[in-house]
Amino acid sequence: MDCLSGMADLGMVSRQITEDEKLKGAWFIAVAKDAVVPTINSHCPVLNEIKKYGLTKQQFTDIYITEKIHSWHQIFPSKQPVRINTYTRSDACGAAQVWGEYLANGQEDLNGTAVFGDPSIASAIKNDKLGTGFNNIIYVYDIHSRKVYEGMEVIPIDLNENRIIDSTENFYSTLDQLMEAVRSGRYPSPPARDLYFVSKGPPSNPSAVLFMEWILTEGQQYVMEAGYVRLKEDIINAYLQKLKP
Repeated sequence: MDCLSGMADLGMVSRQITEDEKLKGAWFIAVAKDAVVPTINSHCPVLNEIKKYGLTKQQFTDIYITEKIHSWHQIFPSKQPVRINTYTRSDACGAAQVWGEYLANGQEDLNGTAVFGDPSIASAIKNDKLGTGFNNIIYVYDIHSRKVYEGMEVIPIDLNENRIIDSTENFYSTLDQLMEAVRSGRYPSPPARDLYFVSKGPPSNPSAVLFMEWILTEGQQYVMEAGYVRLKEDIINAYLQKLKP
């Protein structure tokens, strides 16, 4: 990060700050939350079953990491064999790293056709009836209509692994439903994660401090409008205390 080399006052990071970065003097505050969600083409032949039963973390692992699962027939035996075309990211990014961490691995362990950037992986899924992948939520939901973009669907995560998507796990219909699930912790972290500002040591530039104070106070009103998730009040207060000299 340029901020750790002194080239910038602040850097932006969409993943956890590493221990190595902390040893190099990384000072950080969270300013919002985001989430990565598993996505699929809306014309997938087994979409109804996927939305009803969801996928467990282990099933996602067997699709993306071990590649033990390569056909939906392996999950839904009553269906005809339908292959799974998986997509991942070719560029180093927070979204792929967080999705890998959810599956107890890293970005480099994710298998699939690699494409560059969030818009490209969303486009690949929309244009492949058998396509599945993962995206940051602003590339899945229209921030104006608050609905999932045409051509895509979210794969619900079977969090309690009881092989059905219960009402407490069914929060993907609108962007606001998902945001509340992320904010309350019902959607797991990872693949939800904090978004950070980082500096080398406590920031000494008064303008940078004022900017971060504004983001944590008045600026929070714009977070949801932009497609991100507001921080909880207790977390905001803790970071405001951290900003004090």
